[in-house]
Order: sequence, then C-alpha cells, then structure tokens
Amino acid sequence: MNEKTAQHVAEVLKAVAHPIRLKIVELLEAGEMCVGDIVGALGGKQAITSQQLNMMKDKGVLSRRRDGAKVYYRIENKNVIKLLHCINDHCEQKKG
Repeated sequence: MNEKTAQHVAEVLKAVAHPIRLKIVELLEAGEMCVGDIVGALGGKQAITSQQLNMMKDKGVLSRRRDGAKVYYRIENKNVIKLLHCINDHCEQKKG
C-alpha cells in the first residue's frame, strides 16, 4: 500500500470510528433517511447528528440530497458496510 492510499484508508476508518457514526451507518444500510428520522432513531441532538453526517459525507462515506426543506443521506461507499460487517463479526467471535 502506498502512502497516499494508506492515508486515504486511515481517513475513511476515522470517519466511521465513533459509536454514533457506526449507528448512523447501520441505520442507513437499510436505505436513505432524512436527518430528522436519523435523529429520532438515535435519540440524540440534531446538531450533533448533523455534524457526524457532514463529516462522513466529507470523507466520501455518505452522500446527501435535498428535497425541499429536508436533507436525505445514504451510503455512498458500500465497501464501508462490508468492512464494518467484518469488524463486527470479529468482535462477536471474540465475545464467545
């Protein structure tokens, strides 16, 4: 792995390496959601959730679209889901 690729991989991993962001990715795995629905599902504050969503969008993990006053997010990089499933499987195996 060259330095540029390693740097990019590290940035993507950092983009999802937070419990709230992991929960957001898990929610969006089922499909696109508007910010209000994500906030409701997580039970957090909209400002914090929006900050997390924007950070993942900036790193290419998510994409968004506006429909009137609502903003919808979806998974842009499906490989992130595969990676998180692998890590989750590893953690589940270590528990047992």
